Amino acid sequence: MVLYTGSFCVDLLAVTTALVAVAYAYFKWTYQYWKRQNVPYIEPRIPFGSLRNPFAESGGEQIMEFYKEAKSKGWKYCGIYSVLTPTLLIVDLDLIKLVLSKDFQYFTDRGAYVNERDDPVGCHLFAIGGSKWRNLRAKLTPTFTSGKLKSMFQTLVDCGLVLEKYIEQNVTTNKEPVDIKNILACFSTDVIGSCAFGLNCNSFKDPNSAFRKYGNKIFSISKLRGLQMMIVTSFPSMGKVLGIRQVPKDVADFFTKVVQDTVTYREKNNVMRKDFLQLLIDLRRDDEAGHENKGDGNSLSMEEMVAQSFVFFAAGFETSASTTTFALFELATHPEIQDRVRAEINEVLAQHDNQISYDSINDMKYLGQVIDETMRLRSVARLLRRVCNKDYKVPGEDLVIEKGTRVIVSIRGTQYDEEYWENPQEFNPDRFSEEKKKNMNQYTHMPFGQGPRACIGERFGLMQVKVGLTCLLRKFKVNLSEKTKLPLKMSASSVVASAEGGIWLNFEKI
Repeated sequence: MVLYTGSFCVDLLAVTTALVAVAYAYFKWTYQYWKRQNVPYIEPRIPFGSLRNPFAESGGEQIMEFYKEAKSKGWKYCGIYSVLTPTLLIVDLDLIKLVLSKDFQYFTDRGAYVNERDDPVGCHLFAIGGSKWRNLRAKLTPTFTSGKLKSMFQTLVDCGLVLEKYIEQNVTTNKEPVDIKNILACFSTDVIGSCAFGLNCNSFKDPNSAFRKYGNKIFSISKLRGLQMMIVTSFPSMGKVLGIRQVPKDVADFFTKVVQDTVTYREKNNVMRKDFLQLLIDLRRDDEAGHENKGDGNSLSMEEMVAQSFVFFAAGFETSASTTTFALFELATHPEIQDRVRAEINEVLAQHDNQISYDSINDMKYLGQVIDETMRLRSVARLLRRVCNKDYKVPGEDLVIEKGTRVIVSIRGTQYDEEYWENPQEFNPDRFSEEKKKNMNQYTHMPFGQGPRACIGERFGLMQVKVGLTCLLRKFKVNLSEKTKLPLKMSASSVVASAEGGIWLNFEKI
């Protein structure tokens, strides 16, 4: 049998052809998985699977289209392929409830890629699974009680007043439209910098600060990063061999230094602060007195403190800024709703000595409805991901979800579903009146997820958005600038929902 011809070009062509044939056969075989499982599926195509080019279109928006297609065909679930990864898209609300809550023990993990050796900062509460997640979640949950939130509240207000002052001195006087997301990112950076690390970031005075620089980098996806994420999704073992990280090294190094320096300073000078990092320091001190760190989430190492501080910053910074941005967009395009919100803000503040307080914010019910409706219509998170950790027989269905199978729920799909929402494309905060919320299925509105893996910082995030909106709307009227590209199109280069070209607003002092 002739293995080579002696001609380099001919032999290279033969080897290449053979490798392409093997790869093609592997793709075709993998793309028969859902057919073999007798599960209806969205037809895949090489190389991206069921998705179109993920570099050009938002994956979350495409998944919502698959949700609509499955719903129109009466499917309770359907199979899709993310490159080479078979994934089950759940459509039926009862099945969604089983996966996220009732039978959570089968779907405890998100299936996120973690690389403890090369990327310990990426091994945070959002990404890790198993008993380590469960133990760490139990330890961190008390940090978001009402008492702890109240202790951080004045810090939020102080940052809100800086935001208010900036708009008054730099925006209304210039009478030029502003990309509001950039301004709100400064506000949220200051909030998280203070509440997480006890640091004054001064983002309005220094918009190019390290916190802003690395905060932006966390959520931007270059083509190289996109390719790396495809690799680790389909071949996590290869990702670890290649040393692929979820958190870029320069970002990880920055947050590591911030946490280490702050902890060292506080311990050396006996400084105590009412912030997230202090809570982690206290947990670590208690753990050191109790038992050895075994990496099981029952105790905290310095690396684990950095990881939790990082995810607190990342989650609180971008999601809150984006939600506030979309809320202002909707209020700018619905001036009658904006007037109603402002009237409520002024009325409630008048009852609280014109002070923005924890209690006054909670009394602003209509403002809460506006935020809920914003998160329904413009949800920052687009998908909920789980992975099956042991074979699961779906009740009432001829389907066994095999161990290791990825499962997703389309947040956008359920929140735009005409079966649950009348005129779902319309912005209508009255959907979330107290009376209507009593009869609402909680699995039709999931901006923070549902079940045991729902966002641990939900209440803090909502508090931050409410403070930001209150500080802006009590003194300013917002109008949409012609610079905003309509209709809004979500960027494919951002991890969370973000409008291409930005959202440009005009501010007018009242």
